[in-house]
Amino acid sequence: MTRPLDVASAPIRATVNVPGSKSIANRALVCAALADGVSHVRGCPDGDDTRAMIDGLTRLGATIVHQPDGGFTVSGHGGRIRGGVEVDALLAGTTSRFLTAVAALGSESSVVTGAERLRARPMAALHESLSRLGARIEALGEAGCLPVRVSRGDLRGGVVELPGDVSSQFVTALMLIAPLLDEGLSIRLTSPLVSRPYVAMTAAVMSTFGASGIAISDQTIEVAPDGYRAIDYEIEPDASSASYPLAAAAITAGDVAVPGLTARSLQGDSAFASLLESMGCVAVIDGDGTRVRGGASLRGIDVDMADVSDLVPTLAAVAAFADTPTHIRGVGFIRNKESDRLGDLAHGLRAIGCRTEVTNDGIVISPSVPESYHGAALATHHDHRLAMAWSLLALRVPGITLDDDSVVSKSWPEWWTVRASLVAGR
Repeated sequence: MTRPLDVASAPIRATVNVPGSKSIANRALVCAALADGVSHVRGCPDGDDTRAMIDGLTRLGATIVHQPDGGFTVSGHGGRIRGGVEVDALLAGTTSRFLTAVAALGSESSVVTGAERLRARPMAALHESLSRLGARIEALGEAGCLPVRVSRGDLRGGVVELPGDVSSQFVTALMLIAPLLDEGLSIRLTSPLVSRPYVAMTAAVMSTFGASGIAISDQTIEVAPDGYRAIDYEIEPDASSASYPLAAAAITAGDVAVPGLTARSLQGDSAFASLLESMGCVAVIDGDGTRVRGGASLRGIDVDMADVSDLVPTLAAVAAFADTPTHIRGVGFIRNKESDRLGDLAHGLRAIGCRTEVTNDGIVISPSVPESYHGAALATHHDHRLAMAWSLLALRVPGITLDDDSVVSKSWPEWWTVRASLVAGR
């Protein structure tokens, strides 16, 4: 649905409770489904990606029940996977990659598929790695893409080479099933690892579920065949989602707090407050949560965001209101996300009058005087992160409309209600 967006008439001051971490939830749900026994996973976000993960794991044999407290009980069977099913990941890239690996534990073949945009995203590195480890992988369309037929074959584990600069989700997918493989797993990285904090997050969640034999270095990732144990697990607030209200504080010279996103966060994206601090805000991250206070002006920065690439659209929206240019580096790989997150981002910024250039590995935002910006009809390209970034621009630029506001359901279905309350000062 097309949505016109209101401008904020005053600095935004609020305490915002954000959904649980989508990234942690996906990992915890897989670990719980592969454990032997009943786990309790609390704090899962209510987004399309999480629902797709729960549906896929259920089809593959886990019993997952939504509890009155909002959490889920997950009954796993020690890695015994039901085959002979079809798993539809919809638009969820993380879900499709993790569940392709999980489906490879099944004695009977399963089909993993997704929506048209997801079927165009590259999966070859994961499919080839699973094949080299002994799984049977059959492309049902274009090679290296979904849909794919998957079964265990002679999957036992061992050593596999994998490029680290394509997607950390491929690495994580293999890590998640490794404790169930007879020989464990040794991943030899043939190129530098991007989004390294996500791999560290994977190891932390796996360890909590009992898979403690994990070692990560610059060249190798080792996972021992420890298996998983059933536990109670609480998911922390989502740092990527928190970036939007925190950015609103920066853009409007306001004051926003996010409870629960503490200095102990497992998420690399929790560094966003520190990025805002380098642009001139005041950031406090402690045992209670994260708080950002915007200053009278913002300055541009030169930053490598390879480890926090989901934050690129959010930071770009803030950079549009800085006094000097911002150069974001190290993120060429985000052209293959839900959208072309460099090309489509630049196109939207130019549409409101902000000079923007795409480089080989990033983007340069050269802001104008905000009063010179003008409204525009902006396309979301089926990308929740672009939609929410455009909604940040609209805090100070009147006349911005979105072509499709429904895409936020992927990670934060309540975002439009939250944004309306922020603009209204409630």
